[in-house]
Amino acid sequence: MARDERFGIGAKIDTLFLDLLETLRAATYANISEKSRLLGVAIGKTDTLRFFMQIAWEAKLIPQKQFAEIGPRIEEVGRMIGGWRKGVIAKTPPDGSR
Repeated sequence: MARDERFGIGAKIDTLFLDLLETLRAATYANISEKSRLLGVAIGKTDTLRFFMQIAWEAKLIPQKQFAEIGPRIEEVGRMIGGWRKGVIAKTPPDGSR
């Protein structure tokens, strides 16, 4: 894989990590209806991050050991965000007026 392509994938992964953190921070302070939407966005970013990590591993841009350490952590973050969102949805009134 060309040097520019390797750096492009790495830069995309870095950007996704930072965007995910930014989205989670925004969700922390958002009102309940906006929080649910932001957590949905964060779940999407986590899935995209997982996808690009898989590409990086398949292209041998990251070693197997590193992928094996990071992959389960990304999965755990995704489960945590999903649980947070599920809890927010459960607390949201059906008419969304909170």
